[in-house]
Amino acid sequence: MSELLNVDTALDNILDSVKTLPAETVSLPEAHNRVSADDIVSPIDLPPFDNSAMDGYALYSEDSIAASQSHPIALPVVMDILAGSAPSGQLQRDQAARIMTGAPVPAGADAVIPVEDTDDDWVKGESGAVPNSVQLYRSLRRGENIRRAGENIAQGETVMRAGTVIAPAEIGMLAGIGCAKVAVIRRPKVVILSSGDELVDVHGALEPGQIRDTNSYTLAGLVRDAGGIPIRLPIAADTLASIRALYRRALEINPDLIISTAGVSVGAADLVRVVMDELGDIDFWRINMRPGKPLAFGTLQGVPFFGLPGNPVSTMVTFEVLARPALAKIAGREIRQRAIKATLAGDMTSDGRRSYNRVILERNSNDIIARSTGIQSSGALMSMVLADGLAVIPEGATTLPAGAVVDVLLLRDLD
Repeated sequence: MSELLNVDTALDNILDSVKTLPAETVSLPEAHNRVSADDIVSPIDLPPFDNSAMDGYALYSEDSIAASQSHPIALPVVMDILAGSAPSGQLQRDQAARIMTGAPVPAGADAVIPVEDTDDDWVKGESGAVPNSVQLYRSLRRGENIRRAGENIAQGETVMRAGTVIAPAEIGMLAGIGCAKVAVIRRPKVVILSSGDELVDVHGALEPGQIRDTNSYTLAGLVRDAGGIPIRLPIAADTLASIRALYRRALEINPDLIISTAGVSVGAADLVRVVMDELGDIDFWRINMRPGKPLAFGTLQGVPFFGLPGNPVSTMVTFEVLARPALAKIAGREIRQRAIKATLAGDMTSDGRRSYNRVILERNSNDIIARSTGIQSSGALMSMVLADGLAVIPEGATTLPAGAVVDVLLLRDLD
């Protein structure tokens, strides 16, 4: 196995070769699921003023100290403060102001009593008029039911760091600080190529000896899931002219990454390899992994290029292990592979290469159990449909017994 390239070394070489794309400015709604290009600092306090967390009455907390159900305290009501309005003046001791949730707290007040803790029947919808006085049925602490200015985030604080994936919560926060436009990393355009007389698109009729082109559809989903924009091109025939035209068309799109499948086996007299050599600087590697030993990586006229193996499972596994981290770097996303520890439910075997076995994950008390999906053939695409993750059998190991703890690369989120 000494002539095989280590998986980690291959990944390091790939990551050293790709660069993060530049930023572009988009509207706030368009920023969803994009990656922030810069640190974003709040220009304001949020909330911008002290406001009520309850419908109720603003008052001085000291005026409520002796209040209880059996001995209520009555205060005159001198203001009515609606959300979106401003208090008309300062509240004095032994006074109360009716106030709605989100409305500014008047100067002087340091607590809000919920309407449920008063004699006001407005909460029942029976009265909208402001009462002349209100009775308090309990005491309040200073600051109770008041949301202070800047308690969410203060002016000058960092709302999010560069590299953050902007989810709905981030969208809401940016709206709150008045950020109508956002600098985000440009989404990478990824061209996906397929060639071979044996391949037929999903819409075509199968002739004897032909199979459906599954890899380009699979890769399009993987690219989209990784934050890229997949561009599938039509299948090229097994002629030099057809393959050359396919690759030239791919370059005319001005992509940020090109991915093809098949035609990368060492020693194969492949037309694809002829075109790769004409158009770029490509290395052909034999990697110490299973499935997916053959891999091509380099550039086509300066565009990063992956030539993944053609078997469906090999395509997906090499994408997860090697291409996804590269696409993450190009897209400005965190370069990480989600991994957990799991206990094997049964024995697993390998040929000594680092193996990625498809497993179903189950929770058992505090442990996570990994069960094989069954057949581990590199052509058994159903094993990837069933799989929650890839159990990693280290280099040099030919058998791992049931009960062994292994790393599992997650393919989907666990419930």
